Amino acid sequence: MTQPKETLLVWVAWPEKCFSVNAADAAYLRTLVGDSADVVVVKSEREFLRELPRATKAIVWSFKAEWFVHAPRLKLLATPGAGRELVPRTAPAGVTIHFGRFHGPIMAETVAGFMLAWARGFFRPERSEFWPRVALSDKCYRVAGTKAVILGYGLIGRAIGGKLMQLGVSVAGFHRANMRDLPAALADADWLICALPGDTATDNLVNEQLLHKLPQRAVLVNVGRGNAVDERALLDALRAKRLAGAYLDVFRGEPSPVRKGEPVIYGAEYGHLPWNLIRMPHTCAFSNDYMRRAFKELKDDGLI
Repeated sequence: MTQPKETLLVWVAWPEKCFSVNAADAAYLRTLVGDSADVVVVKSEREFLRELPRATKAIVWSFKAEWFVHAPRLKLLATPGAGRELVPRTAPAGVTIHFGRFHGPIMAETVAGFMLAWARGFFRPERSEFWPRVALSDKCYRVAGTKAVILGYGLIGRAIGGKLMQLGVSVAGFHRANMRDLPAALADADWLICALPGDTATDNLVNEQLLHKLPQRAVLVNVGRGNAVDERALLDALRAKRLAGAYLDVFRGEPSPVRKGEPVIYGAEYGHLPWNLIRMPHTCAFSNDYMRRAFKELKDDGLI
C-alpha cells in the first residue's frame, strides 16, 4: 500500500519582514524539499489549524501545546527562533521539536559592527559639532588588542567570540561551569558581552556588584535577553561615569511597559538617557537571508 505523501506545513508570518516567508523563501524551500513532501505555506492561525491535521512536519513561530491533539500525523515541529518562549519544550511521543541554531554568525556581525563603530567614534556626542575633527582625534582606537568577556558561551557566544578573534580581540568565554573565574576576568575587560538565555537563572546577573568589577573604559553589550541586566544599576553606572558605554539590543519586558519601579530604557526619549547608552529594538539577528538560513539548517540536519 502506498504511503501518503508527507506534508510540510509552514506558518511563518511575522511583522518583521525578514522573519516572514516571502515568495522567494517559499521557492527556495520547495527546491530543498524536492518531491519528498508537499509544501503548504499559510498566512494565518486559522489557515494553519485547518491544515494541521494532515501535516507531517511544521515550521512555525508559535505553537500551543493543545494543538498537538489536532496533529495526529505530526513528526516534526520546527521554529526558526532560538528562544524557547513561543513553542512547547516537550511534545508527544514521536514528535521532534527543533529550535534554530543558525543565529550566531548573524549576531556576531552585529556585535562586531557595534564595537567597530564605537571604537571609531561613530556614537560620540562631539559628532553634533561642526567638523569635529580635533574633538574626535583622541577618542578613537582599534579593537585589535582589546579584551572581550562573553557571558553565555553557547552556540551564539562562541560565534561572537570567533568573529572577534578574527579582529584581534582577546576573548574569554563564560558559562555555568567556570563562573567562579569571572571576577578576575572582568578586571581588565574592555567589553562585557551578554549572550545569555532568558531563564530565571540569569535574572539580573549583570548587577551593580558585577558592573563595579569592570574598569571605567569598559562597554556593556547585551544581545541575549533583557532580564540578564539590572537596568537601574546600568543607568547609575553610566550616569556616574563608572562605565564607558552600553549597547542594548534587548530589554526587560520588551516591548511592553516595564514593571512599576523599573527604569524606562526602551521607551525613553533619547534626551532622557545618557548619550553613551545605544539602543536597538531587538534587531541583532535581522538578515535578508534569515528564513533561507533556517530552512537550510533543517535540510542539513536531515529533518526536511
